[in-house]
Amino acid sequence: MSIIRFIKDWTLPVSMATGTLLYLIFAYTSALHEAADFFAPIFDAILPLFMFLILYVTFCKVDFHKLRPVHWHLWVGVFQMLFVFIIVGLILSFRMKGNSLILMEAILTCIIGPCAAAAAVVTQKLGGNLEQMTTYTFLSNIITAILIPICFPIIDKSGDVTFMVAFLKILHEVCIVLIVPMLLAYITKHYIKNLHRWVISVKDLSYYLWGISLMIVTGTTVKNIVHANTTVAFLLAIALLGLVLCIVQFAVGRFIGHYFDTTIEAGQALGQKNTAFAIWIAYTYLNPLSSVGPGCYILWQNIINSVEIWFYGRKNINQ
Repeated sequence: MSIIRFIKDWTLPVSMATGTLLYLIFAYTSALHEAADFFAPIFDAILPLFMFLILYVTFCKVDFHKLRPVHWHLWVGVFQMLFVFIIVGLILSFRMKGNSLILMEAILTCIIGPCAAAAAVVTQKLGGNLEQMTTYTFLSNIITAILIPICFPIIDKSGDVTFMVAFLKILHEVCIVLIVPMLLAYITKHYIKNLHRWVISVKDLSYYLWGISLMIVTGTTVKNIVHANTTVAFLLAIALLGLVLCIVQFAVGRFIGHYFDTTIEAGQALGQKNTAFAIWIAYTYLNPLSSVGPGCYILWQNIINSVEIWFYGRKNINQ
C-alpha cells in the first residue's frame, strides 16, 4: 500500500523517471535492441490514442450546460495567437535554418499547444473557477486545431507537397486527437448513459492515462536527446528558453486575469500546456530535436504549479 501511495503522490516524477529508465535500458542493452525496434513504432502510434482518451475521459465529467465563454477567454486566446504569429514571423523574416530554426520550433510548440486538461484540476486546487477553466480548455483546443495546420506547412516546406495538401493532412490528424474526443464525450454524456456512468465511476482514470502518456513522451524526449547530433550547450539553451517561456506565459496570463479578477484561471490557461501533445506535434511535423523544448516545459510548468499550490496551502493555514 505504501508503494501505491507513493506512486499516487509522485505520479509526475515516477512517470518521467520510468520513461527515462526504460528507454536507457532498451537502448543500451544489446540483447533488447530487437525488442526496442519492435516497440518503437507501437509507442509512436499509441501516444495520440492516449491523448485522445485523456481528453475524452476529462470531458465526460464536464457539465456542458455550465460551459460559457467569458471576457478573459478572448484575451488569453488573442495573446496565444499573437505569440504564435510573432514566432512564425521571426522564422520567416530571418529565413531561419539549422539550430536557430530548431530553437524557434521548440518555443513555438510550447506556445501553440493547447491548454492542458489537468489545468482545470490545478485551478480548482488553487480556489479558481472550474467551469471557466474547462470552457477555455475547449476553446484552446479549437484554437490549436486551427493554428497548427496554418503555421506548420509555412515553416516546414516538405518537398513538392503544397500548402493545401499539408494543411488538410495536419488538420485531419489534429482534429482527430483534439476535437473528436470533445464531440464523443458530449454524445456519450447525453445519449450513451451506461458508458458515461462507467467512465466517470473509474476514479482518477484520466489521471493515470496522463501518467502513462507522460512516461511515453519522456522516453521519446530522452531518445531525441541521446541521438541529437548537437552539443550539450545547445540542449541546455533549449531547456533554458523553455523555462523563460514558461514564466512569461504564466505571468502574461496572470496579468490579463487581474483585469477580470481571474488571475488564477488566466495564468493556468496560458501557462499550463498539454505538453504530451506538444511533444507529439514537434516529433511528427517539425525537427524531432525541437521536442526537447516541450519535454523540458513539462518540468518547468509542474514546478510552478507545485509552488502555487504550496503558497495557496500556506495562505489558507495562516488565515
